Amino acid sequence: MRSPLVVIIGIFLAIVVFSSVYTISETEQAIVTQFGKPIGGVITTPGLHAKIPLIQQVHVFDKRWLEFSGDANEIPTKDKKYIWVDTYARWRIADALRFYQAVRDERGGQSRLDDIVDGETRNAIASYDLIEIVRSSDREFQLTGELEGIMTAEAVAKIETGREAISQQILEVASAITPEFGVELVDVRFKRINYTESVQQAVFQRMITERKRIAERSRSEGQGRAAEIRGQKERDVLAATSVGYRTAEELKGKADAKATDIYARAYGRDPSFYEFFKSMETLKDALDKDATVILSTDSDLLRFMQGASR
Repeated sequence: MRSPLVVIIGIFLAIVVFSSVYTISETEQAIVTQFGKPIGGVITTPGLHAKIPLIQQVHVFDKRWLEFSGDANEIPTKDKKYIWVDTYARWRIADALRFYQAVRDERGGQSRLDDIVDGETRNAIASYDLIEIVRSSDREFQLTGELEGIMTAEAVAKIETGREAISQQILEVASAITPEFGVELVDVRFKRINYTESVQQAVFQRMITERKRIAERSRSEGQGRAAEIRGQKERDVLAATSVGYRTAEELKGKADAKATDIYARAYGRDPSFYEFFKSMETLKDALDKDATVILSTDSDLLRFMQGASR
């Protein structure tokens, strides 16, 4: 009969002992509540600590820097351009007691940060033109011939504040509010900025139109250059043909002169033979085997043919 009672008492004592102690690591801090009300201060010393079992409860919080990633929100800029803005931040629990009293846990802290950072982001975005939110400096663009047609005056406009300074403004205003909840906000940044769907389509269409215009200009310039090259080629061919024709005519003239000289010397040696030879050449060039020739009786050709038949 005593054994079960001893076991029950032992289990009860073990539960009491284990529920009366707790540990804190180097990266944690804690507060102890009794019946839901905090007692004592914030416990930051790592190691083993004691509490009253079943009456007191330990709430542990992280001491490290935590990440906040907000949801993308559609916000209009000062120049009435609707964009999606996605932000992130770094924060930590600076006062665990106030943090517990204000938001209870990290989920509540994330929700409160979302309200604060989102609200200040909307105020900042609505106070500046889109170019101020997109660019961080007045660094000049390295424009090429193709980009010159796409870059608008808005894209190369001078900025007065810039993205980094705007995010810093959001941080300054938001970090002044968060200590009320025991939170220290150390950094706020724009993670992503993008056009809304309707504006995206308009921007893409404008980019396509500009690219087509640039392509058409390049094709026109190419066609003009091709026509110039073809014209130069035709002029070069004509010049070369003219030189060749002139050279050929000069050679023909020299050859004709030489032939005439040879003919003249041959005629001077034997006029009768020369006259006969030329007649035969004429007959050969003018007649074929089926030709019929009618000659007069006083024709030199007939005379040579009659002489050859004797």
